[in-house]
Order: sequence, then structure tokens, then C-alpha cells
Amino acid sequence: MDRPATGRELLFQFHGVPPIGTSVSLALQHLVAMIVGCVTPPIMIASAIGLSLSDQVLLIQASLVMSAVCTLLQLYPIGGRFGSGLPVILGVSFAYVPSMQAIAASGGGVAAIAGAMIVGGIVAVLVGLFVKKIRLLFPPVITGTVVFTIGLSLYPTAINYMAGGTANTLESVTAKGLPEALAYGSWQNWLIAALTLAAVLILNNKAKGLCRLASILIGMLFGYVVALCFGMVSFADVGGAAWFSLPRFMHFGVSFDLSSCVAIGLLFAINSIQAIGDFTATTVGGMNREPTDKELQGGIVAYGVSNILTALFGGLPTATYSQNVGIVTTNKVVNRTVFALTGAFLLLAGLSPKFAAVLTTIPQCVLGGATITVFSTIAMTGMKLIASQDLTARNTTIVGLSAALGVGISQASASLSQFPDSFTMIFGKSPVVIATIMAVLLNLILPKDGKH
Repeated sequence: MDRPATGRELLFQFHGVPPIGTSVSLALQHLVAMIVGCVTPPIMIASAIGLSLSDQVLLIQASLVMSAVCTLLQLYPIGGRFGSGLPVILGVSFAYVPSMQAIAASGGGVAAIAGAMIVGGIVAVLVGLFVKKIRLLFPPVITGTVVFTIGLSLYPTAINYMAGGTANTLESVTAKGLPEALAYGSWQNWLIAALTLAAVLILNNKAKGLCRLASILIGMLFGYVVALCFGMVSFADVGGAAWFSLPRFMHFGVSFDLSSCVAIGLLFAINSIQAIGDFTATTVGGMNREPTDKELQGGIVAYGVSNILTALFGGLPTATYSQNVGIVTTNKVVNRTVFALTGAFLLLAGLSPKFAAVLTTIPQCVLGGATITVFSTIAMTGMKLIASQDLTARNTTIVGLSAALGVGISQASASLSQFPDSFTMIFGKSPVVIATIMAVLLNLILPKDGKH
């Protein structure tokens, strides 16, 4: 007869309640690993759209709350089928940032992003229902190419943020009565960005334990303190923010733009396949088994439906967080209580507009210095996926040509100036769409190695 699991042993089982103290510390570990990645995209998109401060706070708040809801839906499947029932964390994904920036540039705003998310959520549900057949179209060489292209496409964003943000011209900061140090390209911006980056790199390579895991968060705090010394941080608007508030249903509205829906819909299909990789890494690394078809299907369907819900509450698209999967594969802790506590902390952070308002005070140079390491990691994750396959002439053609056309056309979007605006929006603004389509087509068209 098997003896009952002890409190510590329960950490390595999905069900059961382990000691609360240990659970909280492990939950905080997961939280610090993902919180920066969760709040940065809303800050970036709010800046790109030009939202008012109150709307910026609402966007960050909704994104945090709905990330918590998406996580809890995965941990506690409804009816045993709606959710994966696996120890995963979901948060706002950088994968959608280039396309959302393109939507912002076209004047679509959060409403157009929400409409595209609803369509994307439906796409994800369909992928989940037919996951066995569809996943064959996305081998690692395809998903790797897409992830690699996403990383490349985010580099200019990081550089512009390190320089202070393109909207912060000398004229605009002067007109607003802000310090000239905030002007785009100022030496203060570059110094703080470099110091933030240096702090992140030192902690990531020299520190151990929680300090290494939270290297980006600690690096940002260091950069934030330096920015305070330069008078680049203002708390003037924080005092008026409420301590507690619920996200507002349909606050930003919903509008459907065909080009936006196509661009975001493709990304939802890709992220659904990427989620299979995260689910598999979680079960193999933490549970010593492959995920079941039921878990994969339930997880992806819930991912789609929860993003539709997120769109209605004004949040941004979420996805499974690979950095949290990495923690699971390292420490083998898979207990649901730990991940539910992480979701609860996210929920509490999102319910406080005061917390969201403080986040809006982070200078863009600090964000840029910290996130350029995240973007480089995204690109290298894509390279790892690509390198997991043999780098044959066929595979290098798929990767090289897809990335070249995707990145090349987006960097020279005027090359599509004679086409309709909707065509340019889909194919000319974000490299991910063309890279995805080309990679899938080339994988289907080019003869397999050894076949002519």
C-alpha cells in the first residue's frame, strides 16, 4: 500500500496542497520571471496608439487581470475539457507586438486589435479542434522561422525605446514641460539604457537563484533608480489613480478590419502550434510523459476562447510563457497550487490601477535596455527550433528565404505602395505574416531531401 505524499513531495504532483510558505515563494519565482514580459507590451502599444494616461492604466490593468484569468482556466479545466489541466502560465505575448504596432500605425486603435483578437480566438479554437491534422503543417523548421522573424522584427522597437521613444522629440518634451533628458536620442537615454542592459547581463551571467531568474526585473529597477536621479520620472499622475478597480467591459470597443484580422489570425494559428511545444516541454520536463490529445485540444481551445474574453475586457493577446516552462523543467515543481497562486498575484496586481499607474512612469529607455535581451532571446529560441532539424539545403532555403522576404518587405514597405492599403497592412507592415506564409508554402512545395 502506497504511503501518502508528504507536503514537500506534493510539490512534484499536480494535485494536492503543499506547504503554503514554500508554495508562495515558488509562485513569486514564476511571477518575477514573467511580470515584465506581461506589462511591457501594453505599455508599448499604449504609446504607439497615443492613449491617454487613464486609458493606458486600463489597458495594463485589463492585460494583467485577463492573463490571470487565462492562466486559471488552463489550471482548472471546465467540464474536464475546456483547459489543459497542466501547470502553465499565460501572459501578454511579444509575438503580437509587431502586428499590433502596424494596426496602431494605421489608426485602428485598441478596438481594431480587439476585433482581430476575436477572429484570432476563433482561429485558435479551430486549430484546437483539428490539432492532430493541422500540426503537421508546422514542423519545428516552420515554427522556428516564425519565432526567429518575430525576434528580428522587434529589434528596431527596442533600439527606439533605448533612445527614448520616437514620439519624444525635443519639441514635444519641451512643449509638455518635461526634462530635455527625455528627448529621443539624448545621451541620458542611452546612458540609462546601457546601464540597465549591463545590470541585466551581469545578473543573468553571474548571479544565482532568484537574482538570476529576476535579472530583467532587477535590472529595470536599477535603471529606474538612475532615471529618478536624472529627474526623468514623474509621479504626478499616480496619486489620482484608485487603489482598486475592476476592468471595464467593452471600454475600448470592438471593430473588425479585414487586414488586421488576417494578420492577427495567422499569429493565433502559429501561437496555437507553439503552445503545443510549451505543453509538451512542461509534461516531458516536469511530469516525465507526453501530453495527451485531450490536454492539447482542451488547452488550445481554452486559449482561443479566453482570448476572445480578453478582447471584450480590453486586454491584449496572451500566449503560454516559455520562460515559466523553463522553470518547470528545471525544478520539476508542477503542483497546481503554486501556479494558481501566481495567477492570484497577477490578478491582484491587475485589480489595482495604482500599480498600473506606477508602471506607466517607467521611462522608455529603461524598457528598451531591459527588453532588448528578451527580444534577442526570442530570436535565438527560433534558431534553436530551426537547429533541432538537420540544416539541409532545403531547410536553410525555407528559413533564409522566408525571413528575407518577411523582414525585407516590412523594412521597405513603400515597395508595396502601388497596392491597396489593406494589402500593405497585411503583407507590408509586419514581417511575421509573409514569413509564415512563405515558410508553410516552401515546406509544402520543395521536395523532401532525397526526393526529386
